Amino acid sequence: MADSLSFRRHPLASSVDLVRWLPSSSASPSGRLLAAAIYDPSSGPAATSIRLLPLSDPTSPLDSLALPSRATALRCSPAALAAATSSGSLHLLPPSFDSDAAVAVPGGAGFHVGPVRGLDFGGEEWVTAGEDGRVHVVGGGGDGRLVARKVWDAKGMSGYEAARWASPAEFATGGVGCGVQWWDRRKGDAVVAQCNGIWGRGIVTGMVHSIDIHTSRKHICVVGGSSGTIFVWDLRWPQQPIPLSGVGLSGAAEPGCESEVWEVLFDTYTQSSDIISSTSSKILPVMMCSEDGILAVVEQADERSLELLAEACAINSFDIDPQNPSDVVCALEWESIGVLTRGRDAMAEE
Repeated sequence: MADSLSFRRHPLASSVDLVRWLPSSSASPSGRLLAAAIYDPSSGPAATSIRLLPLSDPTSPLDSLALPSRATALRCSPAALAAATSSGSLHLLPPSFDSDAAVAVPGGAGFHVGPVRGLDFGGEEWVTAGEDGRVHVVGGGGDGRLVARKVWDAKGMSGYEAARWASPAEFATGGVGCGVQWWDRRKGDAVVAQCNGIWGRGIVTGMVHSIDIHTSRKHICVVGGSSGTIFVWDLRWPQQPIPLSGVGLSGAAEPGCESEVWEVLFDTYTQSSDIISSTSSKILPVMMCSEDGILAVVEQADERSLELLAEACAINSFDIDPQNPSDVVCALEWESIGVLTRGRDAMAEE
């Protein structure tokens, strides 16, 4: 029997570009917390901000941090919340939203010129990847400042949309003109594997928007991109990507959507009946959101996708609560935050 679902929509007065769960803390008097990238052009200099929101009432922000331009990436680590912007800057602040402790790397010739869309935390350092074709690793300089080290500059030949750490020494990037690339810092910060994906049977390179790497299977990543495309890339067979969704794949996979797939995450809540151990060859379920308003869980070609939401507007981003994976938060294009609860908790709320 399918799990029960409960969905609550919280209208806001501003556009919600990105949303993330913050680590739960028993010391927080407001309970579970969210971080959201908000854009409100009517607010003048404070048009773009990161807001701290209580799950109990996301319409009542607890705090905020103004950004110099619109947020293009938002990630959370145990020690910091990071936001990247359309002007190429990176901003870090503690989950407590203490603005006095915030640090930043300004955009410009020494860092990124233009939007930074790939951002992730790898244990001690952050990786950034931008539309300018640059990849940086950012860490602390020992004096409270952030130090950015350039790993690669494509000099306009390609642009990056996604980045994800696999281990302290390895990370993946993706975008347009480059497919998906696997980097190994132990080998001189070099690309050691590359995949063009499944667009045009790998002959044509589509656009990659999102990458996720499973925590217990570091050699497997899932990729979401243009034309409703989702595929799995296994480094053991780097030239044989496994299609999960896509338009015009000659029956290889049915499209979970027909537009841009903005974000993909391995879904630790949904369990396939064929997955019985970490050594199983079965691909773990993947959650996705899209420009045409779909939030769904997709599996391999022999499994039907499970549609969770079908909104009348784009779902810009979503996040699965790592501590309560039955709960999902999503950013809706039409100025709303949505909270989806699956399973017994959903039945209790109804």
